[in-house]
Amino acid sequence: MAQPGQKVILITGCSSGIGLRMAVLLAKDEQKRYHVIATMRDLKRKDKLVEAAGDAYGKTLSLLTLDVCNEESVKQCIDNVKDRHIDVLINNAGIGLVGPLESISMDEMKKVFETNFFGVIRMIKEVMPDMKRRRGGHIIVISSVMGLQGVVFNDVYAASKFAMEGFCECLAVQLLKFNVILSMIEPGPVHTEFEMKMIQDVSQKEYPGADPDTVHYFKNVYLPSSVDIFEALGQTPDDIARCTKKVIEASNPRFRNLTNPLYTPIVAMKYADETGGLSVKAFYHMLFNMGGLMHVSMTAMKYLTCGCLRSRTVSPN
Repeated sequence: MAQPGQKVILITGCSSGIGLRMAVLLAKDEQKRYHVIATMRDLKRKDKLVEAAGDAYGKTLSLLTLDVCNEESVKQCIDNVKDRHIDVLINNAGIGLVGPLESISMDEMKKVFETNFFGVIRMIKEVMPDMKRRRGGHIIVISSVMGLQGVVFNDVYAASKFAMEGFCECLAVQLLKFNVILSMIEPGPVHTEFEMKMIQDVSQKEYPGADPDTVHYFKNVYLPSSVDIFEALGQTPDDIARCTKKVIEASNPRFRNLTNPLYTPIVAMKYADETGGLSVKAFYHMLFNMGGLMHVSMTAMKYLTCGCLRSRTVSPN
């Protein structure tokens, strides 16, 4: 139970990765300003979180079951919060999907949208009325740079993030009237067990329905380039957690927060040309005409930066 003066922060998707690190960082705040409610679909997966939280577990960190794809689960979770009072909602739960479009079933696509898009909407709908009544609150959505710039072979995942960006752009305007802040966190590649396992798994899969050339480009061009980019430019879940904490603590939180400054030129390139041709052709040449050169460049950058640039985040102030 939160103590007087503490902000109640509810985070979705806390069994691993970014959600876990955010929950731990906020629960271990030296000034004990926050009571964190960490949620996950199955509490049997709580061990990593509990171990990382240490003494904070049971004090400034508590756990609740939550499946963002289930409306009843969402309602029950919020009902279990004292007075249904949440000061900060962090929508972190999400799933990825990568591969040739021809090989992806409609059910797989719908599952991505159920989690990444409708899951966030379910959470916001459940907590927003109370925040509006209180004329105060902060809603944070963990989006992606892929919500601003599409990436080849990530068609459906990027679409779910683009949809979320548009939804939040609309809602943020209305919420300001009620003194409720909406912020988006937009990471680039992040090193997590989930991401690395997904890349390993998809490299070994068969892709029925896709032509041999497309499968070749995906497995032998895109995937190696993707690994290079993750190794050279990727941040850690702790980097994203620290950026999120800064957004929570900012006196005037920004709506958009790109966490990796190395991705700013990529996003700027898209908006520099209203026809869209510049970014489409640039990505085409990077992938299909400069694959070998990009591998060398990414490898050099990985060693030259020594992690310094990868750990930088854009200040929300």
